Amino acid sequence: MKKADLHIHSNYSDGSNNINELAKIIEEAELDVFALTDHDTIEGCSEMAKFISGSIKFIPGVELTSVCDSVKCHILGYNIDVNNSVLLQLINKGKILRRKKLETRIDYLKNVWNIELNPQELAWLYSRKSVVKTHLANILVNRKLADNNISAMKKYLDGCKTGNTRFDGEEAVNAIKNAGGIPVWAHPLGGEGEEHLSHDKFLTKLDIMKSFGIQGLECYYSRYNKDEIDFLVECANKNNLLISGGSDYHGSNKDIPIGKLNTDSLPIDIRLITIVEYIS
Repeated sequence: MKKADLHIHSNYSDGSNNINELAKIIEEAELDVFALTDHDTIEGCSEMAKFISGSIKFIPGVELTSVCDSVKCHILGYNIDVNNSVLLQLINKGKILRRKKLETRIDYLKNVWNIELNPQELAWLYSRKSVVKTHLANILVNRKLADNNISAMKKYLDGCKTGNTRFDGEEAVNAIKNAGGIPVWAHPLGGEGEEHLSHDKFLTKLDIMKSFGIQGLECYYSRYNKDEIDFLVECANKNNLLISGGSDYHGSNKDIPIGKLNTDSLPIDIRLITIVEYIS
């Protein structure tokens, strides 16, 4: 059975593996198709193309932190042109937004928790291509202020109000399409650590997401059970949306094995992930 994983992160965003390490892990997992989808950056895609074996299909991608009307969401962009000027301009805008969010969180740690980052920690954060809450949480874990990055985020960072630093959903979708890509709603029932949506709440949000131009749903996901997956697949089919699937692999930063596309670790045939055939 052929295998796919279309939601993978490297250390260009908040994954723990560099591109060389990640390519080896992908080959060892015997994936036939995969996508690199770092948060708000595409810099790892060009590097990945140099490392991955020609027998494995590599889909360059991105995961854009967005808001579509009232829906806070992540939008995956698949099969993008990483040299597209419109997408690159949006990503550069994202760097500015993320820098603003990072500085707000650094001030919050200092002013609320009396935790002041040292020059080495600050230099490491500012050297990152795409800084997210996980990076700050890792520093707190290294200081032994929390047992893991999930508990560190909940205790020290979730109370920080950073304002809206997300991309406008229309802007994100249009940039993906301009780059020749396919916009897909990532983990649409809820991502890592989030309460999963009821069917009614999901359907209301789905109407909004469709109006912004998404073309697919991430139906197969490492944190979704069979009933949730069946529901999402049914919704995708009823709405003529493509079906994607991914683990949301982050290396040691999340307890998710590469290639895991459901809570029970059941094998998922690549033919069920319709976006792969569409791209091919």
